[in-house]
Amino acid sequence: MELMIIYLIVMSLGSIFVNKNHILSILLSLEFMVLTMILFVCYYLSFYMNESYLMMVMLCLSVCESVLGLSIIVLMVRLFGNDYLNSFNLLC
Repeated sequence: MELMIIYLIVMSLGSIFVNKNHILSILLSLEFMVLTMILFVCYYLSFYMNESYLMMVMLCLSVCESVLGLSIIVLMVRLFGNDYLNSFNLLC
């Protein structure tokens, strides 16, 4: 199980480096990585502790991350007309 979780994390990092043109694909890769981390925490908590409080905190943070990413994409599409990473300049 640990090997599968490590493999999923490496795959999500690889997909970030392969799909680096669109912000939507980067955010989907980050969401996949967060879900893998939640899977790891769930696996860890099921064997060592019987508490799900940390799991709920991580799920709430994941939802907040998704909402912020979606709002950034909507703002970029309204301002620039696309979601390319190279058209987004943080200094403007």
